[in-house]
Amino acid sequence: REQYDKVNAILRENGPDGPPPSLQFHVMFGEEPDLRVSEVWASEDTWQQAWDGGLKDALATAGVELPEPQKFPVHEVWGSRVADE
Repeated sequence: REQYDKVNAILRENGPDGPPPSLQFHVMFGEEPDLRVSEVWASEDTWQQAWDGGLKDALATAGVELPEPQKFPVHEVWGSRVADE
């Protein structure tokens, strides 16, 4: 959790307030010390821009060691917190 909070602090220091509009959904889950994050982005291109534009460096600065993130196509998103388009 400490690394997660540090990454968020770094991102807030280096960018605009709040998540980018192209980040549609972010969730942290699991049990400590094995917490994980999953996200849904508007497109792979917008994710790549965020990754190259500071997210990868913020994770490294916070000491998060991970391989290249796994990417999966999203075929449908729905739920009570999802805006109708």
